[in-house]
Amino acid sequence: MVAAAGIKITKVSVSKLLTMSLENIPFGKYFTDHMLEADYVNGAWTNVSIKPYQALQLDPSLAAIHYGQSIFEGIKAYKNQEGEAAIFRPDENFKRFNLSAERMCMPQVPEEIFMEGMRQLIELDKDWIPNMKDHALYIRPFMFSTDALLGVRPSESYKFLIILSPTGPYYAKPMKILVEENYTRAAPGGVGFSKNAGNYGGSMMAAKMANKQGYDQVLWTDAHEHKWLQEVGMMNVFFLINGVAITPSLEEGTILHGVTRKSVMTLLKEMGIKVEERRINVDELVAAYQSGQLQEVFGTGTAATIAPIQELKYKDHVMPFDLSKFTVSPAIKQQLDDIKEGRVADIHGWMYKI
Repeated sequence: MVAAAGIKITKVSVSKLLTMSLENIPFGKYFTDHMLEADYVNGAWTNVSIKPYQALQLDPSLAAIHYGQSIFEGIKAYKNQEGEAAIFRPDENFKRFNLSAERMCMPQVPEEIFMEGMRQLIELDKDWIPNMKDHALYIRPFMFSTDALLGVRPSESYKFLIILSPTGPYYAKPMKILVEENYTRAAPGGVGFSKNAGNYGGSMMAAKMANKQGYDQVLWTDAHEHKWLQEVGMMNVFFLINGVAITPSLEEGTILHGVTRKSVMTLLKEMGIKVEERRINVDELVAAYQSGQLQEVFGTGTAATIAPIQELKYKDHVMPFDLSKFTVSPAIKQQLDDIKEGRVADIHGWMYKI
């Protein structure tokens, strides 16, 4: 069949849901019955379809494999109290996706494919949305270059897909974080603000080394001095210092324009908490901790939503936190959960109904 937006739909004959449970499901391991696929060829998007989830057949010389033109987004869909499906702020992800595409010399994906295609795909697979606490349907739009050619230049052809994965909590417990002093995630003029695959591949060594020291992830610092704080692992980060919420500025282009970050800033201000977007130095953080003014540290992102940090380490400074005294980040998480799951009015218009 062909949908209203010209998207051809081919349905599975039998759903995989009949043989599996969505309870206690790990993040990103299982995928729904269908996926969306589209090709960019000769300067235009074509072959837009929703089809059964399946493997791709790729040429060994695929440009994306050799030269890294690959971007993605992370979005979540939820069910409200009436069982209606809705997506959290996908318009922001749509804009950020095309911002990443521009930086990586890739074509823009039009709204009728990204947004309407996503809506139709989730409408088809909405029974896969778990109806449990801290569970959701994770949405992964992604695009990669498909020229079968060895040569360092922007590709002339691309493939865009959306796949869906029912998921539980990303982090099962509060995190222990090591301040990174050797490896670099991003520098001014680079691609730190974009969600390209290389940013994540390049971060794995630092995380691996932190794991060996008993830490879950790293708090990234700048490339020049290794003093100015950026992101925590794959998330934006907030520091509550003497009642003020501070998050690193986006101005240098080294930090992702987080959708959850943006939402948290709105809710913090509504709670009467002052929010500062600015450069923050690790020495300022240590001094705030030693003076008793560093009250809370937490990460924000689509996968984790709000991830409390129970310990920071910088050089010889080990900074544990009493999570029972955290009040702001749990309150923000509860507000976000209530909005996403329809327990309170969506006064900001953040939920995009299917």
